[in-house]
Amino acid sequence: CPLQGQVLLTPSNKANLGNNSDHEEPCRQRAVKNLEVLSVGPTSVVLSWKHEDQATSAFWYSIKDETSREWVTQPVQQTQYNITGLSPATPYRFSAAFINVTTEPLPVSGLSVAFMGETQVVLIWGSDNGTASCRLFLESHEMRINISDLKPRFRQVLLRPQPSKTQSERSSDAGGTVSSTSESPGLGWIWKPLENAGPALGQENQDTEVLISGLKTNVQYKATVYPRAADGTEGWPSSLEFRTNSEQVIDIKPVNVSATSLSLTWTVRHNGSSSAYTYEIHVAGHDKSLTLSVNETYANISGLRSSTLYNITVRPFLGEVEGTPGFLQVYTSPFPVSDFQVTSVGMREIGLAWNSSDSESFIIDTTQEMSGECHSNVTSDLQILIGGLRPATNYHFKIVPQGPNGTKGEPTTIHSRTASSAVSNIIVVNVTSTEMALEWQNTDHAAKYVYHVRIQSANGSRETNSSQEAILLSDLCPGTPYNISISPVLDQVWGNSSSIVQYTRPSSVSDIEVSANATAAYLKWESLDTASPTYSYHLLIKEDGDGGSTTQNITVTGVTHDTILGLVPGSSYTVEIFAEVGGVESLVPSWKNFCTESAPVVSFHCHTVPRNSSLVLTWSCPPGNHISFQLGLSSGTSVNTVYHLEGCCPDNSTDCRTEVPSLNYSTWYNISIATESCGATAAAAQNTCLTGITEPPAPDGPPSITSITHNSVRVQFSGFEASHGPIRAYAVVLSTGEANRPTPDVLRYTYADFKKGTSKTYVTYLICTEDEVPSQRSTRTLKYEIEVGNESITEGYHNGKLEPLGSYRVCVAGFTNISFSLQHDRLINGAESYVSFSPYSKAVFLPQDPGVICGAVFGCIFGALVIVAVGGFIFWRKKRKDAKNSDVSFSQIKSKLIRVENFEAYFKKQQADSNCGFAEEYEDLKLVGISLPKYAAELAENRGKNRYNNVLPYDTSRVKLSVQTHSTDDYINANYMPGYHSKRDFIATQGPLVNTLKDFWRMVWEKNVYAIVMLTKCVEQGRTKCEEYWPSKQAQDYGDITVAMIAEIVLPEWTIRDFTVKNVQTSDSHRLRQFHFTSWPDHGVPDTTDLLINFRYLVRDYMKQSPPESPILVHCSAGVGRTGTFIAIDRLIYQIENENTVDVYGIVYDLRMHRPLMVQTEDQYVFLNQCVLDIVRSQRDSKVDLIYQNTTAMTIYENLEP
Repeated sequence: CPLQGQVLLTPSNKANLGNNSDHEEPCRQRAVKNLEVLSVGPTSVVLSWKHEDQATSAFWYSIKDETSREWVTQPVQQTQYNITGLSPATPYRFSAAFINVTTEPLPVSGLSVAFMGETQVVLIWGSDNGTASCRLFLESHEMRINISDLKPRFRQVLLRPQPSKTQSERSSDAGGTVSSTSESPGLGWIWKPLENAGPALGQENQDTEVLISGLKTNVQYKATVYPRAADGTEGWPSSLEFRTNSEQVIDIKPVNVSATSLSLTWTVRHNGSSSAYTYEIHVAGHDKSLTLSVNETYANISGLRSSTLYNITVRPFLGEVEGTPGFLQVYTSPFPVSDFQVTSVGMREIGLAWNSSDSESFIIDTTQEMSGECHSNVTSDLQILIGGLRPATNYHFKIVPQGPNGTKGEPTTIHSRTASSAVSNIIVVNVTSTEMALEWQNTDHAAKYVYHVRIQSANGSRETNSSQEAILLSDLCPGTPYNISISPVLDQVWGNSSSIVQYTRPSSVSDIEVSANATAAYLKWESLDTASPTYSYHLLIKEDGDGGSTTQNITVTGVTHDTILGLVPGSSYTVEIFAEVGGVESLVPSWKNFCTESAPVVSFHCHTVPRNSSLVLTWSCPPGNHISFQLGLSSGTSVNTVYHLEGCCPDNSTDCRTEVPSLNYSTWYNISIATESCGATAAAAQNTCLTGITEPPAPDGPPSITSITHNSVRVQFSGFEASHGPIRAYAVVLSTGEANRPTPDVLRYTYADFKKGTSKTYVTYLICTEDEVPSQRSTRTLKYEIEVGNESITEGYHNGKLEPLGSYRVCVAGFTNISFSLQHDRLINGAESYVSFSPYSKAVFLPQDPGVICGAVFGCIFGALVIVAVGGFIFWRKKRKDAKNSDVSFSQIKSKLIRVENFEAYFKKQQADSNCGFAEEYEDLKLVGISLPKYAAELAENRGKNRYNNVLPYDTSRVKLSVQTHSTDDYINANYMPGYHSKRDFIATQGPLVNTLKDFWRMVWEKNVYAIVMLTKCVEQGRTKCEEYWPSKQAQDYGDITVAMIAEIVLPEWTIRDFTVKNVQTSDSHRLRQFHFTSWPDHGVPDTTDLLINFRYLVRDYMKQSPPESPILVHCSAGVGRTGTFIAIDRLIYQIENENTVDVYGIVYDLRMHRPLMVQTEDQYVFLNQCVLDIVRSQRDSKVDLIYQNTTAMTIYENLEP
């Protein structure tokens, strides 16, 4: 059937397809022509059409029927469409039209402020190619305005207010379309385009620049830019905010411009008070930039570079608001010239020269002194010759430097006088003791001069002529001054004379004699010249070798002798002597060689080599030079052997060392060392030295077993040969194993190890032989017999009973040096001991225990007796329960452990009745430890080493030093004291005596002490309590130990000192700190508990950085009262912190088992309990300031940290 109707083709944006709502942009209908049906199907129709629009690719076409059903085509060059989904045999009516809609342009880019003024602003942005123009919407708090039709390149716009209506209106004038909106009645805004003069900021691209004038100062504006297509379609806006400037700097002027600084002044155009402004000044040059701020219209800028162009910007600020800046370009002036000097002087010309690095030219003003006549010269060179001057006339020269733009620097002046004669610059070419050659210059270059020369001296005068500008004068006297005048003569006219005074050279000295010692030399000589009483003599003393450099340069006058000091001993010198007078010396010096005496070796030390018979000799290198040392060595009646030692003092070393090998062990040698140098030997230093020891020779045979019981044997053996050193001890070694000769490792096993099955071999008995060794080098004649199994204890070894029916072998260990382990109490350290072993004896078998046989017989009888004994014991205990024994003389209680939470109640109970409870506890401690042996302290050799005869160290815990020359060298009044962590946490000792200072520092070194706690003053109540054992200023030697104090801090309650301790034998050293508590009276207690508690924490803080095995050395005067109190409080604090228990009684008991009288008075014992109470209360009340309230004060010791 035929199709009738219209097709409506509607071009549309895809996003708005079918949207017929009102749109801000106009749309135009475009006709579709020649609409026809190409084909018809049962359910489809194909339509085609024509159009006139060439931009159809931008259109969307909409086809509708009568029922408003719609079909959509794609946005391409399409002019037909297949409509499907129709009903068969059904009539349809179609209508068609299309709409052209332009797409939105892209937003503008790079919207920014290119310039900001007080009433102007330049805005700039970029546009896409699809943007035809832009609309600018500008608004502030009092106005809103649209500025339309803004196209690329530069535009100027002027805003002005005018009466406005109450709503937006659109009008047209010469400037174009204006849209304004006023929110305040009666006032609106219009804009007017001005004549465009091209790009405002030199832009040549397609950016849009808009200069907006007529704005208000210091106002916040918002600018919004809308891009527009050619048909008026607007895209998304871009916006920014800006504030116009409020003030402007004008009339910037430079004042006081110098080479390195300048001053500026300016004015500011503003509306308010000038005192409210601040100014930021930016100075930029090619070498540097700087910025400064000021509060006034004046600034001084320094630190600039001379002759340099600077760009200066001054920005005004009112609060945070920046105004319009002012600009200035200014050059700094050049520096004044330097080294301005006269280089030449003639009769009619003067040469000038100078230095300058920052000037382009120079103005030189020349002024005659008398007439004031002046003329100027300009040059760019650094020198000039000023001519046309008058002879014998004074002139003033002023030079002014000029910079690159003509800026002038400060002037520099100089004065000079032209020459008055043709003779100048008389020079002595050569002078001897009898002749003199002279030359001079003719400054005006006149010809045919004759020069008249007059020579005068104390011996007379003479005259001569010369036609040349030189002359040789002869037949002169040595060392004599001559006044020589030269006058030019031309045509019988005499010019002004020039003169010079010159001495002839003295003759060389003769007959030099030298008398020298180690550091000085006496010299004398002779001079035969008549003028010699006026001579001075230069003595050059040169040390031979090293290029013969001069070591001393001495001048003497009027005498022919001198003493030279400060010479180097043992050195060869050459002395040269010059005679001098009037500034000239003798032409050839006289000289002589001599040697200083060698400096002797003052003393030397002998050091043994472990397990070697060699001796290492060390001495301080004597001052001066030495070729070698002469070593003399003898022993007993042996012949003295002489060695010449070279190379034993390395270069740049202060110590000398040599090793003498292949000597006899443990032998005294007489040794001498003398310095050899410059063909002479100095006085020798003498010493007697004992060589070292090593392991004794092992005997060939085993020990003998003389008797055997079921649980013991008797062992007999002869002493070891002592050729390798005195035998210090023997150890009896038992083994149930093989007969192989033992190693030193078995010395650490004891009877307990044997019983536990740890080892089949153990040490059962130890014999100390130091008091038995005879003077002979062999101890084989000594016989020893030991009962093995008698339950005795020697050192850390138990001589336990042997097992019946057991098989045992015996050998003997001999020691020339025995060392005990620190980790295992009193057990031999085999690795550090010098020991040899005899062979094992043959195995012996022990019989059965007779008690086993008898036991069966008496078993029944014993059983009955046990029953009777048990019944009797029960009856006795019942009777004893109610009895009291009030006559006990010694308490066996070793501990009174109290929990922290119960201590306060315990303290109150013990404190009652004037500390009655504490007094009873202290009374129970009086006899603790007093029966322990003190044999070493009671030896006659050691009694003088004790400060008090009732405070002697127990043998079981005493500190043993290394043995040097005598067996009692190991003694010092000191004991190892148990701390919380180990049995040797502390060393308690007495205050050193004068005769024990070396032993005290030896103990510090050998026991690796890093901290000393001193609890006494050196003098108390007029009595010496302790020697001042430390150096105060310079380092001091104490035997082989050198001690130097490096820091000291003195406080009211204590003093902290830091030392460096060095062993001169090994050159090893370490740091040591002394904590000197100065507010603790003897036999008393500190004023408050917190003093001692804080002091203890101070010590413990320092010990955290010391080696863990290092003990703290504590002393007062006797080393028991205050010393014991300090050690006890340290253990108590650890016990409270780690175990939450307190045992004051037990700790004092333990201390007294190691050293007598520890915690010496009842007051000190009560003070310990008071300290514990304060610590417990502080923990309970969380008062950390009591325990360590001086935390901030501890920072003063930080500079002492090693």
